[in-house]
Amino acid sequence: MSRAIEQIVETYVKLKNRRGLEELMLHRQRLAVDLKGRSGYDFSLPIGQIEEEIAIIEAGLVRLRSTEPAAASA
Repeated sequence: MSRAIEQIVETYVKLKNRRGLEELMLHRQRLAVDLKGRSGYDFSLPIGQIEEEIAIIEAGLVRLRSTEPAAASA
């Protein structure tokens, strides 16, 4: 799944779609919180994958910020 997320993030960065990236990250963060709150099964593997995806998305947001013009000082 990481490769798919990498491609999605790459597309959002190329399109300068910050909102899409932020929504994608929020969704993954909610999934991680939900899985961490469950018991009765070892969710460590999917949690690890989701955390990896969050890191990929965060890196995309950093790249997007670096391409945006600096805010003008008033």
